[in-house]
Amino acid sequence: MVSKQEAVVHTTIIKRKKIVKAAGHHGGAWKVAYADFVTAMMAFFLLMWLLNATTEEQRKGIADYFNPTIPISRISGGGSDGLNGSSIFTEETYAKMGTGASRSQSVGGHGKQGSEAEKAITAQLEDLKKGLTEDGHRISEHMLIKMSPEGIVVEITDSEQTPLFPVGSSHPSELLDNLMAQVAGSFGSFENKVKIVGHTDDRTYRNAAVYDNWNLSADRANTARRLLVRAGMPADRIQEVSGKAASEPLILDDPSAPQNRRISITILTR
Repeated sequence: MVSKQEAVVHTTIIKRKKIVKAAGHHGGAWKVAYADFVTAMMAFFLLMWLLNATTEEQRKGIADYFNPTIPISRISGGGSDGLNGSSIFTEETYAKMGTGASRSQSVGGHGKQGSEAEKAITAQLEDLKKGLTEDGHRISEHMLIKMSPEGIVVEITDSEQTPLFPVGSSHPSELLDNLMAQVAGSFGSFENKVKIVGHTDDRTYRNAAVYDNWNLSADRANTARRLLVRAGMPADRIQEVSGKAASEPLILDDPSAPQNRRISITILTR
């Protein structure tokens, strides 16, 4: 006979818990990407504002400052006084820099007077170019006037029909002689220092000659210096004479263009 305890059937109940996992925030990587995007947009709008708030001349000066191939003018760097600056009491320093002191005839500076003086020189050079055209001279087409961070640049450019120099030579043509005489006469109304730089095109001498475009450009710049001095410009106003060969073409898309063969005369105003 079966007892009551043996008759009881034990039922085992197993509970299975279903755990539902949420999607989560994926570690927050999207926050880093979003922060980079916002930073980039802020930099973009800041760049757009700076481009709109600056002039073409200022942007050119900034580009030249960060270009390692262009030498920085001495007035943009440090001086010999405290913290590598220039003292306002240093009469000698400011006179040499051309930014102050007692020389009232010098044209330049960053203020309103300097700007007005630069406009006056530019207008005078433009009148010279216009006068050459009205007189029937074809030499006016060889003159280009532009601004640079250093001052006013007068570009005396070459052409195929009326070259300034014979090919591969530094002997001046009659055209260049006449043009230098006209330029020297217009330079007599101010006393700024000038810098003369010779340029060539990218055509080279045959057989890897020792005399190359670097020598040629320097010799042509020195020829222009002699012509200016012979025309009456004081020799002590010439601060620099150099040649840059074809390293700074005027026509970037055509390094062999005749306009790249030129003499650059910079009237230093900075």
